[in-house]
Amino acid sequence: MSWNQWWRPRTQKQARGPWSRRAFIAGGGAVITLPFLESLSAPAGASGDGSPCPTRLIFYHTPNGMMMNDWTPNATGLGYDLPRILSPLASIQDQVSVLTNLTNRPAIVPVAGDHARGTGSFLSCATVTLTDGDDIYNGISVDQVAAQAIGDQTMFPSLELGTAGGASVGDCDSGYSCAYARNISWSTANTPMPKMTDAQLVFDRLFAGFDTSLTEEQLAQRREWRASVLDRTTTQISDLNGKLSTSDKAKLDEYLSGVRDLEVRIQSGFTGACAPPGTPGSGLTYAEQVATMNALMVKALECDLTRVVTFMMENAGSNRSFDFLGVTGSHHELSHHQDDFATIEQLVTIETWEVQQFADLCTQLDAVQEADGSTLLDNTLAYFSSEIADGNSHAHTNLPVLLAGSGGGRVTPGRHIDFGTETAMANLFLTMLDSQGVQPGSFGDSTGLLDLSV
Repeated sequence: MSWNQWWRPRTQKQARGPWSRRAFIAGGGAVITLPFLESLSAPAGASGDGSPCPTRLIFYHTPNGMMMNDWTPNATGLGYDLPRILSPLASIQDQVSVLTNLTNRPAIVPVAGDHARGTGSFLSCATVTLTDGDDIYNGISVDQVAAQAIGDQTMFPSLELGTAGGASVGDCDSGYSCAYARNISWSTANTPMPKMTDAQLVFDRLFAGFDTSLTEEQLAQRREWRASVLDRTTTQISDLNGKLSTSDKAKLDEYLSGVRDLEVRIQSGFTGACAPPGTPGSGLTYAEQVATMNALMVKALECDLTRVVTFMMENAGSNRSFDFLGVTGSHHELSHHQDDFATIEQLVTIETWEVQQFADLCTQLDAVQEADGSTLLDNTLAYFSSEIADGNSHAHTNLPVLLAGSGGGRVTPGRHIDFGTETAMANLFLTMLDSQGVQPGSFGDSTGLLDLSV
């Protein structure tokens, strides 16, 4: 796949003479219409964050649990063994940790509906309200805690992706709303974040307007042209500054700060050598759809279009058939294996393929070099899990969890960490937020940070 805004600057004299109450600032081929000011500048504006290596978060969901006997390594620490389901991690094992004995206790309620309930609380660690009406109630999800704290630094505060859609209304699981079964990202307790499942639409949203026909020389020239409008108008702003009252100075400062923020967010994805991938095309097979979503996730993070991504590989209790793997029948029905050997073998085939997709994502992240020589994976924490453990028992204890990357050096990867006793999943999420510099104090049923550095 070939990974290949135009902004043309030109000088423009500032008109001399009296200032009007509706003023304009011109520069870089653009004109900024100022807000209505009583006295008729703004400061030059603070520079954007120059950090070349921001940290990122990925949350990757797969449905129907895992066969834990074929998932859990025998050895702990570095150099852990790879059971069958984890075998695709071999080439990237030093960057992926297996975490054992993490529990999402808020999902444990003595009624049916574990798939929807577990998926609803997958990233919120909150007990969802049993309803199939419009009175849905959850908790804010960890990705949205991060997005609401750092999302103003990128064009998209967060990116919600998946492979299966569906409306967030109706009963999807024993009286639990489809909102819980089809969404893992929640911006508020009653507002799920809808995901995008069409790879072409995701591409269009991320890269619309980018001219893929430009040569590298043309791209380099246009990157040079992309000097800030506000930086080009410093003198004009300084002249205007002396003509404003204190209140108008504050008003204009706030306004131009917003312009600066928008400008940084628009340009953030199209700096350096970053360029969009080739268009996904149509008629993708399921395997191609997942692979394409992986590639789009990597590119969105590489281009710093967003720093927070969620991905649902199917909705809760998915009935998808994996014929292309030689496995027929509904995934959900197979997950109720009742210890049947043949069924378990089919599940292991599906689950190994799912881990392979995550391994492919991690490999792509590890192949992207950052400005300081580290890799995109070095500066990411990628979480992989399911809403339940074994599909036969529907347990929410000792969930299957992988954590890839170093989070900018905050995590030592490549280990099997067995916490020994039941540990709140929310503690892991609190730790992941901390890698972003986001410190809410508590999250879900958290009891404190996890030390994943040693």
